[in-house]
Amino acid sequence: MKTSSLTKNAFLLAAICATAICATEGRSETKAAPAKPNIVVVLADDFGFGDAACYDPKFSKIPTPNIDRLAREGMSFMQAHSSSAVCTPTRYGLLTGRYNWRSRLQGGVLGPYAAPLISSDRLTVAGLLKQQGYYTAAIGKWHLGWQYPKRDGKEVFDQPITEGPTTRGFDYYFGTDVPNYPPYTFIENDRVTVQPTAQFSANKDKSLFVHRDGPMAPGWRFDRILPTLAEKAVDYIGQRAKAKQPFFLYFALTTPHEPIAPSEQFKGKSGISGVGDLIMESDWALGQVMDALVKQGLAENTLVIFTSDNGHCAYTGLEPFEKAGHRVSGPFRGYKMDAWDGGHHLPFIARWPGVVKPGSQCAQITSHNDIMATCAEITGAKIPVTAAVDSFSLLPLLKGENRPIREAVVTHSSRGMFAIQRGEWKLIVGQGAGSGRPGDTGPEPGQLYNTTADIGEMKNLYAQRPEIVAELTALLKRYVEDGRSTPGPKQKNDVPVNWNKKPPAGKRGGKAADSPDA
Repeated sequence: MKTSSLTKNAFLLAAICATAICATEGRSETKAAPAKPNIVVVLADDFGFGDAACYDPKFSKIPTPNIDRLAREGMSFMQAHSSSAVCTPTRYGLLTGRYNWRSRLQGGVLGPYAAPLISSDRLTVAGLLKQQGYYTAAIGKWHLGWQYPKRDGKEVFDQPITEGPTTRGFDYYFGTDVPNYPPYTFIENDRVTVQPTAQFSANKDKSLFVHRDGPMAPGWRFDRILPTLAEKAVDYIGQRAKAKQPFFLYFALTTPHEPIAPSEQFKGKSGISGVGDLIMESDWALGQVMDALVKQGLAENTLVIFTSDNGHCAYTGLEPFEKAGHRVSGPFRGYKMDAWDGGHHLPFIARWPGVVKPGSQCAQITSHNDIMATCAEITGAKIPVTAAVDSFSLLPLLKGENRPIREAVVTHSSRGMFAIQRGEWKLIVGQGAGSGRPGDTGPEPGQLYNTTADIGEMKNLYAQRPEIVAELTALLKRYVEDGRSTPGPKQKNDVPVNWNKKPPAGKRGGKAADSPDA
């Protein structure tokens, strides 16, 4: 059954049952995976579960034709989770296959000009694929830190910016680093493309939701960021089509995250809000990549993955969506930053002709961290025991198998509150949303939900099922203390991990942060 025609009951079953049968069951003629396919990962920013029309068809009020097309041509994962409910930590997990809380980042996101979060000796997806003969590129938002040069204690931009993507496994980078952070200019590899000699004032247009003054390229236009990135991605695909070498493209969209600046083509198009327009523009950007693959004759041997870093953002305005009847988080409780599923339960679609059955679904629990182990198995790469310690291969699921690939998934709120889900049971180690957002969860010290019977996480069973609480607590404790959740020798976390105690709010770069910049 295609995602776009799901009945309500069928949708709920697929979305919540971790042991449900994948829609690929019964297919016996799955072809062997092609040798070293091209791999494209498109990561949207602040794109909620319900923002993809094919994931919540009854309530969606925003057309996403390219995402829907990808779902018709590939597999929709219905229990896919980012490792965090905010930006930087999810990107860390996706690129390293390691939970962010094993690093110094115990909550929040990196701030402007922050030092690199991925250590220079840590293997990334890009580094692994590069070892397998791939040409690797990151286009778009980075938000994992750089080493900015300084003069007289102040950042300067007339010298190389070191320790960025091209030192973390990527052959090429083009992007804005963080579109709502200074410097407001594009960076190519390790240099700005235009010197930021002008100055941006955050007070000039508060509707942008850009809150930081800073150096800016003359004539800089926030509404041209995504179109420029999409053009670069299309150009990259065209260039690689001429080479006899597989390629990896990590296309990290800057939308629908702030700046709330849709391009002229999409301004007002959703009929809901600027954020709604950016949802449509995000879908368009994915379509540009899909069309480029077809045009260059590469679609048949390319694995394309579309997902998001975290849930839909509440602070940029929910009222227009609620008024329109559009559920940004689908049936789930919460939004970006939250420990509840609305913060991290997201669309995840994979298309790979000849391997993935078109129009299929799978409800096994997965994590964005699993991309690294998947790429390793696809290419025959051997992962060192020190790498991808929280990554499990999706390849069996992509081929249509129906079995759990991981025991459980761990997620993290913006303030560093832990949650762990195994099967239908989800334990949140604390009260409330873990983001400062209000929400009554009862007097118990934690929250336990049966996500099959209670998809909206409204009935806290913490006191009623102490044996489940004890089991999940012990499992989380083991994952933390072992330094890994995959089989293998124990590893060290970079810092002590306070898994059962919410870290205090504080400055960015390692502690909790609840600013609209998150």
